[in-house]
Amino acid sequence: MQNKNCFVSWSGGKDSCLALFKAKEMGYKPVKLLTMFGMEEISSSHRLNEEIIKAQAESLGLDYIIGKAAFEDYEKVFVSMLKNFKEQGINYGIFGDIDLDEHRQWEERVCKSADMEAVLPLWTINRKEIVKEFILLGFKAKIVVVNTDMLEAKFLGQDLSLSLMEEIEKAGADPCGENGEYHTLVYDGPLFKNPIDIRFNYEIIPVEDKWAQIKIY
Repeated sequence: MQNKNCFVSWSGGKDSCLALFKAKEMGYKPVKLLTMFGMEEISSSHRLNEEIIKAQAESLGLDYIIGKAAFEDYEKVFVSMLKNFKEQGINYGIFGDIDLDEHRQWEERVCKSADMEAVLPLWTINRKEIVKEFILLGFKAKIVVVNTDMLEAKFLGQDLSLSLMEEIEKAGADPCGENGEYHTLVYDGPLFKNPIDIRFNYEIIPVEDKWAQIKIY
């Protein structure tokens, strides 16, 4: 019988964290967190540095690995890392996507290239219910990046809560941020041995055209 060792595609945010939680409930055995960076020293969407990913991994009691790739090489690098995982006895990849078919198709394709299976524990669950479950389980996360074309910068630095979720929805945005409205950093919760020791500077930093973030230490 094939073991259930898995890696988790780890953004550092709420969806990958809840996917990890549910994967463990389903009997999978997480072995590694995989976070992809661009050519900068931060993750592409959530804009987290390696020290933050390392702190999360240590509190979760898991190994982590950072992959670095330019946009045009992303898939090639990703598949190469998965093949390396397969050689280490990892048979499954856990992903936090919810309902975007092109994302699932990509994940299934890259996993198949490494003779692995993609597992999406959040697939087709109602977006709003996902955020509710995450909060009610006791996870703690801050909004660290917003797309200012879709959501005001005033949401930066706020902790996810049921009331904040309603505010986001009233602002005309998806409460789960699945359309790219915002990204989060999880810093505590039932999987964590201890809260992540992170300091936040609430100064808003413009990023490119439409993005803004808070500074994290």
